[in-house]
Amino acid sequence: MSGGQTDAGGAPADEPPVVVKIGGAKAVDPAGAVGDVAALAADGRSVVVVHGGSTVVDETIERLGMEPEYVESASGVTGRFTDADAMEAFTMAMAGKLNTELTALFREAGVDAVGLSGVDGGLLSGPRKSAVRVVEDGKRKIRRGEHSGKIESVNADLLAGLLADGYTPVVSPPMEGTESDGGVTPVNADADRAAAAVAGALGADLVLLTDVAGVYADPDDPDTLIESAATPADLEAIEDAAEGFMGKKVMAATEALSGGSGRVFIADANATDPILAALDGSGTTIEQSAVDGTDEDAEDAEETEAVDA
Repeated sequence: MSGGQTDAGGAPADEPPVVVKIGGAKAVDPAGAVGDVAALAADGRSVVVVHGGSTVVDETIERLGMEPEYVESASGVTGRFTDADAMEAFTMAMAGKLNTELTALFREAGVDAVGLSGVDGGLLSGPRKSAVRVVEDGKRKIRRGEHSGKIESVNADLLAGLLADGYTPVVSPPMEGTESDGGVTPVNADADRAAAAVAGALGADLVLLTDVAGVYADPDDPDTLIESAATPADLEAIEDAAEGFMGKKVMAATEALSGGSGRVFIADANATDPILAALDGSGTTIEQSAVDGTDEDAEDAEETEAVDA
């Protein structure tokens, strides 16, 4: 395999790239996504893959004799607390194991995949957060020793160069956390928000694959799928309906659209041809017109950087 697939199939030049977020939950099978990325690449569509891996991170932490630790933020959002030991396990699982294995799956499928962590080339960077506000036993506290960060910069030139040469970047946290003294520390970052940052920087369509068909008006009833949102009122309805992990995906969707992405699709990773189906309207589609340029959840987002799923 060589790095020359970009023009294969004669894809229209005005089609934006596609950023695909593959989840890390055990319920998510990457096989369908791998096949779809191979088909898109063969047709000349530029694709960037971003993956999570919270389940494997937890398993790695446990194998090292520790317990995964989750904390509740002041806004009521639960996220991973990543101290120095947990960060070591996080890096082993994400950049070491999962990224390598997923890159191998893509290459086996004929995709010229290149595995990257957010630290490589300063791909994903921003200030390190060394303390977080949490609620324990009903009391607000400050927990120190945290290794997380907020992505403020994406090295879009690095990705664009790889895409121009026909490669498919496969990206995972950790990100490059900058210290107050100018030092660099690998830190945890939410993979959905990492995918959103990449999609915004590239002006790409974003496909967030998960283990349900999309956003449900009633989270317990799959028959209440919200198919699309094109206005701020539509988006507000989606935000009101999204609970738990889905709320974090909708937050990532709004960040991507505010950052420059044209469309975001939230869809079932286990469906037949999940990415192609999502791009064809399966799942929940959120249009750029649904975002009014404000980010009412910015403060809450600041408090949930330790989430990586």
